[in-house]
Amino acid sequence: MDVPDKKSIDRAVADLGEYIREQRNTAKISLRQLAKLAGVSNPYLSQIERGLRKPSAEILQQIAKGLRISAEALYVEAGFLEQREGGALADAIVTAPDLTERQKQVLLDVYESFRRENTAGRQPQHQPKPEPHPKPESQPKPEE
Repeated sequence: MDVPDKKSIDRAVADLGEYIREQRNTAKISLRQLAKLAGVSNPYLSQIERGLRKPSAEILQQIAKGLRISAEALYVEAGFLEQREGGALADAIVTAPDLTERQKQVLLDVYESFRRENTAGRQPQHQPKPEPHPKPESQPKPEE
């Protein structure tokens, strides 16, 4: 198992801070407003955004709540969780600020059911191929 070096950890922390700043700007929330919503000090949040501090999972959850995004999205960015199966679409659903947590879960459930269905459809099946349908014969025109 590889142990991450200090440089890669520093880069991950900086990326997390940049992600939080992007989410805050997208939500049109000032640093001061987010700090208040998240229950952290203004300087501490600034240090997180600049990549100088790596917040705990609890602080990330408070920041996510203030940003109205999924805490899971921040946990993935911080390296606390592996990226969700389903790739970019699942990530977009999870981080969509205009959806409720319930709506996000329903969308993820539907998406996952489609993925399972399609994966099952790719499994080799030993069913005979259906015979092609014969072309319909042309009907004679009725006489007038």
